Parts: sequence; C-alpha cells; structure tokens
Amino acid sequence: MSNPERIIRLKTVLTRTGLSRSTLYRKIAEGSFPRQISISVHGTGWHESAVDRWIANPAAYREDRAE
Repeated sequence: MSNPERIIRLKTVLTRTGLSRSTLYRKIAEGSFPRQISISVHGTGWHESAVDRWIANPAAYREDRAE
C-alpha cells in the first residue's frame, strides 16, 4: 500500500524550518518557499515533501508554479 502525501500545518512548518510567521509568508510571496494548499474552508497546510525539499536546500529552492 502506498503512503499518501502527508499534509503538515503552520505550527509544524514553523518549528521544522525555524522561520517566523512573517518571514514564511514573505518567502511564499517571493516564490522562495512552497505555497500552502487548502485543506478545508478555513484551513491550509503544506505538502511535507515540499517543505523537506526547502529544508534540504533553502537557498536554491524556487517554487514550481505549475503545481
């Protein structure tokens, strides 16, 4: 059985990256951090694999706008 893509929430993203909330959203606007995805009417999250790619090499990360 395949492991589905895991979605992580804001608090987990901030803890794992060490970024502040304002820095995170600024980087999203610049395209240098993965965009969040809608998971409910008022909830968002991030694909864990995208955050892991950013953690592996934050300076080289550029968002693929085709997603």
